[in-house]
Amino acid sequence: MITINSNSVADTEQIAKRIADKLTGVEVIALYGGLGMGKTAFTRGLCSALESTDDVSSPTFALVNEYKGRFPIYHFDMYRVETWDDLYSTGFFDYIGNGVLVIEWSENIDGALPEDAVKIEISKGNTDNERIFKIDGIENI
Repeated sequence: MITINSNSVADTEQIAKRIADKLTGVEVIALYGGLGMGKTAFTRGLCSALESTDDVSSPTFALVNEYKGRFPIYHFDMYRVETWDDLYSTGFFDYIGNGVLVIEWSENIDGALPEDAVKIEISKGNTDNERIFKIDGIENI
C-alpha cells in the first residue's frame, strides 16, 4: 500500500495523473471516502491525463458518466446503490474489461469489485485542504 498526501485540488489531480500513467485501459479504480474528499477532482485529473477533453462531473443522478480519452472511461457513482438489483440496474458488470472504471462510493459495492481492483481510500488530513490517499493495487507511482 502506498500513502500520499495532497494539500490541494491540484495535488489530487497530480496523484491521479501519476496513476493514469500506469493504466492499460481495463482497470477498475475503486474510490472510498466521504463527501468532499476529492473523488471527483481525482477523476478529473485521471481523465485529463488520459487525454479526455470532456467535462468531468459527479455522476450522482446519471449513475455513470462516459468520457472519451486514450481509453474509454466510465465514472460511476454508487452512493444510492443499496442492493444487488440496484447494482445490476447500473450495467456495472457489462462495463468491466471495456475501459477504465472509476467508482465513487465503492463502499456500497465492495463485495462486487474484481479482486484486482485498484483501491484508493481518501481521508481528511490535519487541515481543511489536506487529504490522505491510501492506494492499494498499483505500485511505483
